[in-house]
Parts: sequence; structure tokens; C-alpha cells
Amino acid sequence: MNSQSIGKLPEHPEPFWRTSVDFPTFPSLNENLEVDVIVVGAGITGITSAYLLANEGLKVAVIEADKVLNGTTGHTTAKITAQHDLIYDEFIQNMGRSTARLYYEANMEALAFIKKTVEELQIDCDLTSVDAYIYSVSEKYARKIEKEAEAYQKLHIDGGLVDSFPFDIDVQNVLVMKNQAQFHVTKYLVHLIDLFKQKGGRIFEDTVAVNIETGERPVVLTREENRISAKHVLVCTHFPFYEGTGLYSTRMYADRSYALAVKAKKEFPSGIFISADDPTRSLRSVTDNNGEELVLIVGENHKTGQSPVETMEHYKALERFGEEIFGLEKIVNRWSAQDLVTLDKLPYIGEITSGNPNILIATGFRKWGMSNGTAAALLFRDMVTGKDSKFEKLYTPSRFYAHPSLKNFLVQNANVVGQLIKGKLDSPSTKPDDLAKGEGKVVTLDGHRKGAYRDDDGKIHIVDTTCTHIGCEVEWNSGDRTWDCPCHGSRFKPTGEVIEGPAEKPLQRYDYTMLDNLTSEDSGY
Repeated sequence: MNSQSIGKLPEHPEPFWRTSVDFPTFPSLNENLEVDVIVVGAGITGITSAYLLANEGLKVAVIEADKVLNGTTGHTTAKITAQHDLIYDEFIQNMGRSTARLYYEANMEALAFIKKTVEELQIDCDLTSVDAYIYSVSEKYARKIEKEAEAYQKLHIDGGLVDSFPFDIDVQNVLVMKNQAQFHVTKYLVHLIDLFKQKGGRIFEDTVAVNIETGERPVVLTREENRISAKHVLVCTHFPFYEGTGLYSTRMYADRSYALAVKAKKEFPSGIFISADDPTRSLRSVTDNNGEELVLIVGENHKTGQSPVETMEHYKALERFGEEIFGLEKIVNRWSAQDLVTLDKLPYIGEITSGNPNILIATGFRKWGMSNGTAAALLFRDMVTGKDSKFEKLYTPSRFYAHPSLKNFLVQNANVVGQLIKGKLDSPSTKPDDLAKGEGKVVTLDGHRKGAYRDDDGKIHIVDTTCTHIGCEVEWNSGDRTWDCPCHGSRFKPTGEVIEGPAEKPLQRYDYTMLDNLTSEDSGY
């Protein structure tokens, strides 16, 4: 494990969950397939869905554009809880008490499923039952927490306001939700992967899905021009690689946050914790492979590609917070993650568009993917096998609540237009030759806006900064050494290759325009 002393953050981002487990490897797909179910995406939703459907006797295959568990799932905090920030009062106001209660039940059933699965299969994944706390340090959010506590009472949620708090933080109010959990997510899912393989399931890595041919038996098309025919397609790719006519790009935005795994001088109390105030601080403990306790410090969220400061400053802010509250002996890992937020803050899970029962989608977990992703897999199992589920209407992507959906639709898409225009007007003064090793910046080259990165060997890599999704201009993320799109959250390596969609094509090395997104084969739109 790559550890660093206090005062020096690890040079490269790497999540704790990826450094503490040996992962299986799988070949890329090089043939056409016919299966009952094709699952696109190998995170918690995809792997759990594949495992459940294989248990139903179905022929299931999973394809992953990168490596298994290397997306959002591999960059999580791995809290399993129905306490998703301050959400239940808002849901009651906007959608009604029954909808808010259903959301709580769906996430608690997901938690119960994980606990039962771990117990029955004897999975060694550090599963621990804990209480979940949300706290405020300001009067404004203290009042919001009081309203949330009232919502807990209305919904019969096991929890309420508490007087004590175990950290040296001047809190104004604290709300607890009882009997939640935390675990080691990749240990858990690696075990499910093994069981899925034993049941005849197949997994293919480095296999990029690019489109779907719809019909009674839809076909997933891959970048390598292979075809996968199935009775059902499950799109579990964080941002949907295929949107159909669902217009998901206009109905979600990407939000980014940062994490440190640290060795603290003070012992960590029982519980999982998150602040209601901005900037968010999320806390939990983990145990490394040497049996040492580490603390995960998470927060500093902002829209992807729209950080108000250099992204390394977010890591430094978390470091300062950790030193103040715990005292830090060393910083073991640092990483960042992003998740998608829907118009009404409920995930989209179900038919990709109304009347397409054989193409199902799960997205928009708002950083609470352990419970929502598992709830999605349980719903997928019921929908594929023809069973009724009381949660189908709750999560359906075709729903629309006039408030807040309409307002947020207008706000978010105005933000996209603003970012699009802002990027086109940007005229940076930096030149490629100004860059130090390991540095990237937006530069001007021959009068054009370009992205430049000088690698550790001194070689300069130039890319066009026009995102290959809808043509917004990407920005440099110094903390993770990536190019990030401020419109829909696409992310690219310093040399232009796609890390995270919705873009499917790499950043180009020639002059690329918005028109190319609609007319060129290089377009990911």
C-alpha cells in the first residue's frame, strides 16, 4: 500500500478499495454472443444483478469498458444506509409521504439483503452494523435537521435528534438513523463475482458498449463491432452509454467529491457520520490488510469540471480538517469520485423509456450507490422474471414531479449552456512550453484552444479541448490529472482517452467543433 507521511499527499490518486484486494481479470469480448440477459457495467448494480439473475437460472453475461469494480463502486465510501443527507423532508414536501416512505423501505431492504447475503455466504468483508449520524455546524442547517427529524417521525424511521457527539466539533444539531451498516465493498463483490462464474456467468473486461439495436430481442453493439443479443439489456454504466429517447443528458448532472484514507492519532468511534453543511464532511473507519484502523475523510463536492479552485486544494482542505479533528500520522490513499444527480434526487431505475420493458437502466444514485445500487439489482431481478415490485413506480425514469423537476431542468440546462459559451470564449495565455513535468493546462496553440500535458518524461501531449459528447470545453483537473467536462461530467486521460462517459470517443488531436458531434463518426453524441 502506498503510504505517505503527513504533509505530503500521495502523488497519484488510488482508492483504498482498489489497493486492498486482489481482483480477478477477464478477457475482452472477441465474438458475438446470445444470452438471456446482458449486463453492461461491472459495478455494484451490474455485479449484484448478474448474480441474482444467474441464481434464477438465466444465461447472463457482463461486459465492462474498463476493469471490474474500477468505476464509481471502486471509489465509494461503502456506507450502507438509508440516511442520504437531508432528503426525507424534501421528498415529503415534493412527492408525498408515501413516496418518501417507499424510498426508505427500498434502501432498508437493500441493506437487509446485503446483511443476509454476507451472513449466509460467510463473506469476509468487514460488515459492521453502526448507527448513521448527520450533523450541522450552523444554525441554518440545525433548523433543517429539526425538519428532517420531524420527517423521520412521520415516516416511522428508527432515529431522531441526539444530544451527544463524539468528535471535537462545535455542532448545533445531530440526527441519528439507527441500525445502518458499513463494509468493504470490493471484498463483498469479488465474492459475488466468483459465485456468478460458478453458475456459468461470463464477464468481459475492456469491452466498450456503444449502441443498442432495439426490438423484441435487443442487440448491444461494441466498439470492436461484436454483437450481443439478449432478451433483456441492463444498462448499469453510471452514466447510461445509451440514452434512447430518454434525454438523460438533460436530466442529470455530475457532482464530484474527494477522499483521503488516513492513519489517525485518535481512535475512531462507532458510527458513520456526515455533515449537512457545505462543504460536506463524511467520516467512517476501515481496517487495512495489516489490521490497522484507518479513517476515510470525504467531502469538498462540486459539479464536475467546475471547481472554483485547483483540485489539489480540495485534498488539502480534507487534510487540514483531519489534522484538526483527529491528528494525522500518515495519509495512505487519496482519490476522487463522481456521481449523478437527477432532477428530483430520486434515482432513475427501470425501463429506459416507457414501453421498452427489455432495456432497463439504473443511474443517478446521488453518491448513495451501495443501497440504491443494490435496490436497483433487486428491482431488475423482479422486472426480468416478471414479478411485481412495489418499488417499480417509485424509481421509474418516466416519472415527472412538476416541482422540483421542471425548475431543476431549467436550472441545470441553463448551466450547461453557460458552460458551453464560457468555454468557447476562453482564450488562455499559457503556451505548451510553459508546462512543468506532470502538469496540464488549457493553452493557446496556433490561435486555437488546446489541452496540453507534459508527462514525467518531458513529452508534451496535445488534445483538442472540445468534449466529444456535445461539444463543451473540458477543463484540467490537476488533482487527478484528467480532462473533465463541466457540462455532463465526461472525463478523459491526459492523452485524451475516455475514463468516464457519457462521451464514448477520445478527445481529438485535430481541431474539433460542435458540428463534428452531429456529423462525424468520431462523435460520441
